[in-house]
Amino acid sequence: MKSPSRFPLAHLPTPLERMDRFGVALNGPEIWIKRDDQTGLATGGNKTRKLELLIGEALQQGADVVLTVGAVQSNHCRQTAAAAARAGLDCVLVLRGYAPPRDQWTGNLLLNDLLGARLWWAEESDPLDALADAAAGQRAAGRRPYEIPYGGSNGLGAAAYALAFEELWKQVEWVSRSEPLSFDRVIFASSSGGTHAGLVVGAKACGYEGQVLGISVDKTGGHLHETVSMLLAPTAERLGLDLRFGPEDVQVDDRFMGAGYAVLTNAEREAVRLVASTEGILLDPVSSGKAMAGLIGLIRKGEIGADERVLFWHTGGSAALFAYADGLLGDRS
Repeated sequence: MKSPSRFPLAHLPTPLERMDRFGVALNGPEIWIKRDDQTGLATGGNKTRKLELLIGEALQQGADVVLTVGAVQSNHCRQTAAAAARAGLDCVLVLRGYAPPRDQWTGNLLLNDLLGARLWWAEESDPLDALADAAAGQRAAGRRPYEIPYGGSNGLGAAAYALAFEELWKQVEWVSRSEPLSFDRVIFASSSGGTHAGLVVGAKACGYEGQVLGISVDKTGGHLHETVSMLLAPTAERLGLDLRFGPEDVQVDDRFMGAGYAVLTNAEREAVRLVASTEGILLDPVSSGKAMAGLIGLIRKGEIGADERVLFWHTGGSAALFAYADGLLGDRS
């Protein structure tokens, strides 16, 4: 694969580890984890890979300010603020809704402020409309803005995860020198679609024949399938790949969304606690924790066999844990 120009931000390759105690706790398959919570940028996460390419393009285009959009506890926004700081660019983050009281500025919201980002609250406006307004305001002020889409999910951002799959492929080959290693399934959180699309493209480019399954954290299966599918061709094009895709290439499971985006349920609470207490690894309840709850659910339903070997791709997000303390602690009386 031909890599686009990148601005170095991530600590790569990220670790590939077995989750032995977690697997035993579930009486399930052999489970491994790809630690993209360890990408190294302001507590890490999957967006760091995307931002290497997106910030690289922003600098090539002569931008002096980057703008993006997300929820109040957006991991993407926090990593964008950190990437901008590293690159010497100003950063404007357009966040949904209204600014909370100061005593609720915790988790990613606190980090955004520490990282020097300017926060623009969408309030009653559609966040994407607010992003366009914020960018127009920057242009009117004589600035050179670069807009990063929700989740960093366009063809360029997604290309980072095709390259990430190639990184995984090389790690598997290295481990296989001493003992054979292959994965029946690769499972991860899917929302804005960029990570998902990139992994599908990378898997096809590398000749991987197992399942690439996105656990939806906020969209119905049909909606997410369409979002990911639309990114496949632009992603392959960015990498100089001549690939063809069909509907079967994009696999989505939307049965584990629970009460919706960023709404903590017992399933996410159990997943976060079980992984932390067996492996010392922190998930977040919004994204990686919901995806892990999906993996646990698939094992308990018998849809993943005990003889399988599964890779869970950790997309980060532990900084958001502190904003969900009450829900994670539950009733401690």
